Amino acid sequence: MSVDSFGGVAPPASLYDFKRQITDGIDGVDKVRDDDILRFQELGFLLIRNAISQSDIVAARAGLRDLILRRDTDNIMIESAAAEGFHELGDEERMNSVRKLMLIVQYDRRLRAIAEDPGLLSVLKRIIGETPVLTQDMAMIKPPRIGREKPWHQDLAYFNYPKDSTIVGAWIALDEAVPENGCMMIIPGTHREGPVVHWTRRDWQICDSDVQVDRCAAVPMQRGDCLLFHCLLHHGSPPSRSEKTRWAMQFHYAPACVAPYADSENRLRTFGAEGKDVTC
Repeated sequence: MSVDSFGGVAPPASLYDFKRQITDGIDGVDKVRDDDILRFQELGFLLIRNAISQSDIVAARAGLRDLILRRDTDNIMIESAAAEGFHELGDEERMNSVRKLMLIVQYDRRLRAIAEDPGLLSVLKRIIGETPVLTQDMAMIKPPRIGREKPWHQDLAYFNYPKDSTIVGAWIALDEAVPENGCMMIIPGTHREGPVVHWTRRDWQICDSDVQVDRCAAVPMQRGDCLLFHCLLHHGSPPSRSEKTRWAMQFHYAPACVAPYADSENRLRTFGAEGKDVTC
């Protein structure tokens, strides 16, 4: 278990403008057309409604609940506001204290099955142009009232892959995700603008003054929806003071033919030295 060391610092309210929202999406992974793949290349994201079934949602939630309630895993990050006495909390209080779980598929076959869904992998192969390989898996949670912000960033800033790698994130909603409880925010097209230096402030993040707020859009999602996004797309999520939880899974896939660097030196030269020991 680890404590979120960045929790409790409020972001400038101006960083998250919800007036523009992405509402159109494709209904199911089997409905993705070639034009949709081209749209991903242009905008850096693709929203797929009903990407996983209701039974998969139930199975995923059960799998994550089992992991949170286990007492023998170190792959849990809790919100700083809930750090004191975490191990003594009852089940429901414990469930409402967790911010992130890492390496989830190796612990639970139900979660692995979703990450390896043939329909999802087929779409990813069309986007990446190569066989996709799972490189990172986690659950991203905003507990009621204390869910912290994930500041604007690029995912490739966290990965030791070459800066021209097409790594794709798959963010799958297990709860309704809306502006009030911290839905995803994106800036379409920014994946084509290259890497941006990140700084350690409220997290490992793009500098607030470099965020193109006038171009940002909220991505409200329902349970089972999936947002696919490029590893250089600028994205983040606001804090949640809502009474509603926001559970999601996030998987990253890299081309099978691309190997990561052995160390972080190349990444640090691109994204900045303050990222030496950061984790996503």
